[in-house]
Amino acid sequence: MAPQTQVSLQPPKRPLDPFRRAVLRGLAVLLPPLLTIVIFVWVYNTVITYMLEPMERNARAALMTYATDIQPDRADAEQNEDDPNQYTIEDKQYVRTKDDRFIPLDVYKKVKPSVGRSTSRDADVIYEEYIDQEYLKRWFVIPVFLGVLILVLYLLGRFLAAGVGRFLWGQLERVITRLPLISKVYSSVKQVTDFMFSDTTIKATRVVAIEYPRRGIWTLAMVTGESMLDIRAAANEPVLSVLVPTSPMPFTGFTMTVRKSETIDLNITIDQAIQFIVSCGVVVPPGQVATDVDERDRLILPDTAHPPSGPNMTPKSE
Repeated sequence: MAPQTQVSLQPPKRPLDPFRRAVLRGLAVLLPPLLTIVIFVWVYNTVITYMLEPMERNARAALMTYATDIQPDRADAEQNEDDPNQYTIEDKQYVRTKDDRFIPLDVYKKVKPSVGRSTSRDADVIYEEYIDQEYLKRWFVIPVFLGVLILVLYLLGRFLAAGVGRFLWGQLERVITRLPLISKVYSSVKQVTDFMFSDTTIKATRVVAIEYPRRGIWTLAMVTGESMLDIRAAANEPVLSVLVPTSPMPFTGFTMTVRKSETIDLNITIDQAIQFIVSCGVVVPPGQVATDVDERDRLILPDTAHPPSGPNMTPKSE
């Protein structure tokens, strides 16, 4: 009998494989903290650009309208002999600017270190810089902004909880859901926000695997209860109500009632199951990773350690 040749199941090694594995390993280590920083920076820049800076512009415009002391070019302005840029108007010291208007001397001295020769700029520009330094400092603006934001959210929540507010919001949502394309995006975002901020929480007890949508295909599910007595009586055995989340957004999904005997308890936590679903199966829980190649081959591949038996493979007696 001819000797059997063993076929290697592993692909041939290439010279760049160690380098590629090292790069991918480094990328896997670097990406999680990098993406976390990128997300927080994006959120911060979004809040600053679209919320904080518009509020600062409105506050600056209000102060420029009601809290400035800019004098037009006046004939009664007396020029000082010591400094030709300084003038006296109604016993108060002023400085002439580029647009032939006058600003108070104390404002000029406050802004001068930051803008250089302040008199070479318009009076409005100098006063805006003065307002930013004197009234709109970030260490003061950000707490005020947060307080105003919380107050607005509180008032909005109270208004929407009332009958009139709830009715108006329902009418607005009805209009949005009828708009093409926008309705799809809005519905998806609303599902996520409703899941995150809803008062009613779904409490899952453990993670199981069920054969869905057909036998041979396993799907992760979270046990939420023991379902209904009528279903249990019809099935003539214990049943479970499970939540089947969908990838890559586990906040959406559907509820099913399955036989308890047709479920497999998994030794993973709820958080690990959510990570597995969000990553579309890429992030496998540590206890479920098959790192041993021999063990993997033993579970997946047929037993090749022993030659197949059969009428044609029976060794002949001498």
